[in-house]
Parts: sequence; C-alpha cells; structure tokens
Amino acid sequence: MTDNQRLSPGDTAPDFTLPDADGKDVSLADYRGRKVIVYFYPAASTPGCTKQACDFRDNLAELDGAGITVLGISPDKPAKLAKFRDAEQLTFPLLSDPDKAVLIAWGAFGEKTMYGKTVTGVIRSTFLVDEAGKIEVAQYNVKATGHVAKLRRDLSV
Repeated sequence: MTDNQRLSPGDTAPDFTLPDADGKDVSLADYRGRKVIVYFYPAASTPGCTKQACDFRDNLAELDGAGITVLGISPDKPAKLAKFRDAEQLTFPLLSDPDKAVLIAWGAFGEKTMYGKTVTGVIRSTFLVDEAGKIEVAQYNVKATGHVAKLRRDLSV
C-alpha cells in the first residue's frame, strides 16, 4: 500500500457508492452534470477535520451558487458521521468508507509523514470532479485550516 496511484487532472474519477451518515447509499454518478468537490479526511470530530468540515459548511452557499456540490469521505462508520454532522450542523453528505476501498482508489490512503514519523493512514485530499466525471483538480496532503479559502480562490468562487 506504499506505492499509491495518485489521480491527476484529466483522469476519470473512480466511481463509488457509499453509505451516508443515515446509511443511505450515495453514488458519485448521482452528480453527473454537476461539479463535485470530493474531499477525504482522516476522522470525524477531530480538531483538524472539524475545522475543515466547518469551513466547507460555511462556504457551501457560494460553492453551491457556482454549481459545485461537496461530499466528504472518511473511514468512519455512519453512526459516527451522523454524530459529527449533527454536532457541527453540517449540511452536505458525509460518506463512510470503512474498508478504505474508495480512499485507496483515489490515492487518499497510504504512507504519510505525521509528526516526523512515516505512518499509514488517510491522506487529507481534495478533488474537483467536472460535470463529465473527470478530475479537474487533484490536491494531496492539504492543510485542514485555510484550505477551503484557498480552494475558492483557485476556483474563482
């Protein structure tokens, strides 16, 4: 798992169907014809992931106005995602990937450096998928704080 395949602009986004916080299946294909930000985060209710999710929540109106949907994916189980969503009043789908198949397919799981040590885990990553299902933006090892503002600047939203 150390030699993760990373996605690049122009690649076809790997399709997925994952349960949301309520256990309802959500597929990337459901959003064809609309741009989608798919972001991967390590764990619900941790400080960095909470900051990032709240930044997406706070910028959702502008993103939605630009025709962009947001989907967050972590290895957390739906019950933990529901608690996180309710506690932080998140209004976009949080999807559960406990077996990490989607994380791996998107290159968002593998070796990373944390506190000077090499560990295996979720690589905080953000992608913009275009209306046809192609990767438009692929960002790995993003920072939790300030990332959404930078993304909005990059996308002119």
